[in-house]
Amino acid sequence: MTLPTRSLGASGLEISTVGFGAWAAGGGGWAFSWGPQDDEDSLAAMRHALDLGINWIDTAAAYGLGHSEAVVGRLLRELPAVDRPLVFTKCGLVWDPDDRMAIAKQLLRPESIRRECEASLRRLGVERIDLYQFHWPDDSGTPIEESWGEMGRLIAEGKVRCGGVSNFDVPLLEQCEAVRHVDSLQPPFSLIRREVAAEEIPWCESHETGVICYSPMQAGLLTDSFTADRVDRLAREDWRRRQADFHPPLIGRNLALRDSLRPIAGRHGTTAAAVAVAWTLAWPGVTGAMPALRSRWTVGWERRASSSDPRTWTRSPRPSRVPAPAADPTGPDTCPCGETASPPRDTQLRATHRPSPKAGEGRSDHACRPAALRTPVGSPSGPSRRPR
Repeated sequence: MTLPTRSLGASGLEISTVGFGAWAAGGGGWAFSWGPQDDEDSLAAMRHALDLGINWIDTAAAYGLGHSEAVVGRLLRELPAVDRPLVFTKCGLVWDPDDRMAIAKQLLRPESIRRECEASLRRLGVERIDLYQFHWPDDSGTPIEESWGEMGRLIAEGKVRCGGVSNFDVPLLEQCEAVRHVDSLQPPFSLIRREVAAEEIPWCESHETGVICYSPMQAGLLTDSFTADRVDRLAREDWRRRQADFHPPLIGRNLALRDSLRPIAGRHGTTAAAVAVAWTLAWPGVTGAMPALRSRWTVGWERRASSSDPRTWTRSPRPSRVPAPAADPTGPDTCPCGETASPPRDTQLRATHRPSPKAGEGRSDHACRPAALRTPVGSPSGPSRRPR
């Protein structure tokens, strides 16, 4: 079984439009866990994802403080080389082994990057990492040029095939690009968090840098079954308990946005979650989307998301950029995907409007249209060093 693939920028990698996010495979007992997780469930989910045509797994050293990489390594060792997926991982979040619940340091010193790379290679059981990424910008004062230069050396030595970054803004991307080409960016991007559509994704598109967006379903908020009551049933250590998106008033707005996708999903025989992921994949410059998955029962909608391309939903071509605002700011509007979706009438359930500094950037309260410069329905809260 196969899924559609796209080129990851100019890297030479061809990746399925949906990947497997192995954050939850890190299990419990660390600062940003999703709660306890059975390794066998994680492995079953990964195997099922590969059977469905996903050809890449994204993990990180920080996920479970090495445990997620170890679980991915178990999967790789049981597979013939020809059947192995591409493996993406990250460095730059250094934890305290004596305090697993402490927030990791954002550290990109060259010697630290090299130590982390060697440790990841051992845990994964591979000789080369297909895509190695800086997880977050450095907080130690290390010039990014020195950090990115070390990435180039790891690539030259054959330990890393391609180099990317995560959670970087355009100024940092420019600094890296001046040293060596940036093969990919991994930003947060969803119907709830749209900030990177303003500058980072267009920058990547113009520089042949691939984009693999994380949290396209906003950590579960845009899935069909999530409810406000479910927050109380999350594991005590689940990082989502500390996020404003999962508490009033934002959770009501976020779930109302999710509900506005149901009519579109129903008309096309798919799910709201698949529509949410398809929305990210339809954005110019986006290569793939990577939800965090926990069990084989949470895998299976990838084909629907990949085939539910909004560009195929009507005969009207999708604009390459955001169209001008609708004449009637209170009535239904038509998304670039071609569907008509009415935002909730209750103003308490509508996203806060912040006028765009550019003309024609679109309305801030539209439930589905990809718009570049509008306030997201819910902004993240809590420590900035989350291992996302």
